[in-house]
Amino acid sequence: MSDDHARTVRELVVRMCANPEGGHLGGSMSMVEILVTLYRDVLRIDPKRPQDPDRDILLLSKGHGAIGLYAVLAERGFFPEELLASYGTADSMFTAHPNPAVPGVEMPTGSLGHGLPLGVGFALAARLDGSDRRCFVVLGDGELQEGSVWEAAMAAGAQGLDRLVAIVDRNGLQISGDTEETMGLEPLGDRWRSFGWTVLDVDGHEPDQVRTALSRVPHTPGRPTVLLARTVKGKGLPYIEGQARSHYVRLTERGHRRARAAVLRGERP
Repeated sequence: MSDDHARTVRELVVRMCANPEGGHLGGSMSMVEILVTLYRDVLRIDPKRPQDPDRDILLLSKGHGAIGLYAVLAERGFFPEELLASYGTADSMFTAHPNPAVPGVEMPTGSLGHGLPLGVGFALAARLDGSDRRCFVVLGDGELQEGSVWEAAMAAGAQGLDRLVAIVDRNGLQISGDTEETMGLEPLGDRWRSFGWTVLDVDGHEPDQVRTALSRVPHTPGRPTVLLARTVKGKGLPYIEGQARSHYVRLTERGHRRARAAVLRGERP
């Protein structure tokens, strides 16, 4: 991927937040490089055949980041970017959480903690079908406070689902503040290892690191893989980067101009 892809996605995210409904800006911006790298360099998908039975599966478990997913799907060519202008209107298919009516969206998510269990199901189904299809699940770090995540992690390890990859957007913040002050997650890598996962640690804003880590899946035969991607909430907007207040934002006309200018300045994330 090029910096232009990520910049385009960030501009689309900002544009969607410039409506009366607003949007989950911070967590959408923090995962831009992760999603763009997946859709550009990793996933075996065809935007012209979104229901290809042999496609890889991407589940956005942190469903409140739907505008980030919609922006990436538009940039990748699943549908025209112009359609995103309907976000926030009553009859739009672009709802606040992922809507399967949108080409490229696999499942409705957003009730946190459900994406990884779904991923386990997809991985088991692929095994039963004799398919080499892979499943990637993007989770928020605050979401890891949900017990169902760890039930699924234990099941995946016990079943040796090596075509299942979890990617944790480790921006360190949730709506209530710092994740470690709310309910500490560390030592996070050791927790995943204890359930039989291979753990990889990367800078989530460095596409080369993300691409290299995900270039070989299965990574370890008989073990699922988790990518702990260190990110910054609100990345690309220096005045709200790393701040919990970026979680949900309604941009005024002036705020939209300011945010768009920051994105288009071309400062590499």
